[in-house]
Amino acid sequence: MIRLLTFLLGICFLASCGVSADLLIVNGSVMDGSGSPAQELDVAVRKDRILRVGPEIKMRAKRVIDAEGKIVSPGFVDIHAHIEPLTTMPEAESHVRQGVTTALGGPDGGGPLPLGKYLDDLEEQGVGMNVAYLVGHNSVRNQIMGLVNKAPTEGELKAMEALVAKSMQEGAFGISTGLKYLPGTYAKLDEIIALSRIAAREGGIYTSHLREEGLGLIEAVSEAITISEKAEIPVVLTHHKAMGQPMWGKSRETLAMVDAARSSGLDIMMDQYPYTASHTGISVLIPAWALEGHQITEFTKRCEDPVLRDSIKAGIMDNLVNDRGGGDLRRVQFSRFNWKPELEGKTLYDWAVAEGREPNIETGAELVIEAQLHRGANCIFHAMDEQDVRRIMQHPFSMVASDGRLSTPGKGHPHPRAYGTFPRVLGYYSREEGVLPLEEAVRKMTSLPAQRIGLPERGMIREGNYADITIFDPATVKDEATFEDPHQYPTGIEYVIINGKLAVDNGVFQHKLPGEVLRKKHSKK
Repeated sequence: MIRLLTFLLGICFLASCGVSADLLIVNGSVMDGSGSPAQELDVAVRKDRILRVGPEIKMRAKRVIDAEGKIVSPGFVDIHAHIEPLTTMPEAESHVRQGVTTALGGPDGGGPLPLGKYLDDLEEQGVGMNVAYLVGHNSVRNQIMGLVNKAPTEGELKAMEALVAKSMQEGAFGISTGLKYLPGTYAKLDEIIALSRIAAREGGIYTSHLREEGLGLIEAVSEAITISEKAEIPVVLTHHKAMGQPMWGKSRETLAMVDAARSSGLDIMMDQYPYTASHTGISVLIPAWALEGHQITEFTKRCEDPVLRDSIKAGIMDNLVNDRGGGDLRRVQFSRFNWKPELEGKTLYDWAVAEGREPNIETGAELVIEAQLHRGANCIFHAMDEQDVRRIMQHPFSMVASDGRLSTPGKGHPHPRAYGTFPRVLGYYSREEGVLPLEEAVRKMTSLPAQRIGLPERGMIREGNYADITIFDPATVKDEATFEDPHQYPTGIEYVIINGKLAVDNGVFQHKLPGEVLRKKHSKK
């Protein structure tokens, strides 16, 4: 407070110097994003850039923020975000109020096409945070080949390569795969390598929802490492986890594989959300062959054949026991279920009991079939072990990422990561549990993902960088969203500055669109 009064008394002198800022942040503890401890520094912002960083900056400013007792951090960079609703939720409030200033969309193989037109439309509309995109392999394959289980012809492969190249030229930062999902699950290794080479030539990265995160996890990590080697491309094992009780503890092996790959010269990293539950469509429990062609109509036809239906049910039962089902119907929780919205927030177990059926694995499989026959549902799968979460979080090359979908209060029953990922790491895992030092937690959500994406002027507080800044209270920052009541914004995120403009001001969301649509600058190898 004394320094703030000194600043105000010096305004008349400073006016004669002709040096001014639009925003001056004083008295804060600056964590620059590098992993270094906080320093007592001021930060001056002019327009969309950081003008000066240093002790006791004396400069005229249109607005002064007294950040005493607060951490002044780079804005958080979400390297795995489901921002598909951005056209209807352009302010991205559920992300921005977590302190996120930049998000990478198009994960899990699902990037928008044609990308250039999509980015143009977003620019015209305006966005609440900075957004960048990957080109999605599933989107590319579906456009060229549809949902068929076969290898591409030479012509189809060339068409896919051309579409990836076009998307890279239009601004994609790399390619994503969703090898657990249709139609990516039908792709063989050589197809993925060929398309990844196209992205690599433009300086892009590869992010992968692995082919398996349960019983086939080790083989799936090995596949991703092979892709990095053969395509000569940096790889991110996205939302890295060990899914299902038989695999709990296997993160020791996967992390050792990452370390060995890095020691051999490969560029392998991971991202992770800080929860023991995943979130995806209920169809993830269904064998991929049963969904080929069309996930509803062809699936319905197969279910009308008693022999095929029995095979489908057996495959679902296996997944309920060994994979995302976690061996207990209580572990499968509905987040969005248009056919039965009254079940949102409830579980497969609750559904079975409500219908007077025995809540066992066989009943659960039958209910999964019923759900898919009625256009499916989204579910939260409580099937991960806390020790794996902590072990992955502590790895020096794991990044914090939400895998969260833009959400708005009252709509559906989303995974709490949509509202709480970044504050949860800062509050629960760093402050309360001591899993990470605070400066390391900040590094994992700022400079590390910014560098991975290829955004050298974001992710760190330094002069000349874009003014993406998050100011939070280290004593109170906390995720409030829960699995029972997910629609809750976090506390302790007091200011969010995006390209020099206040998006959150003293805890109040400003309903502005200060973000930029980012396009990769080409750096061919």
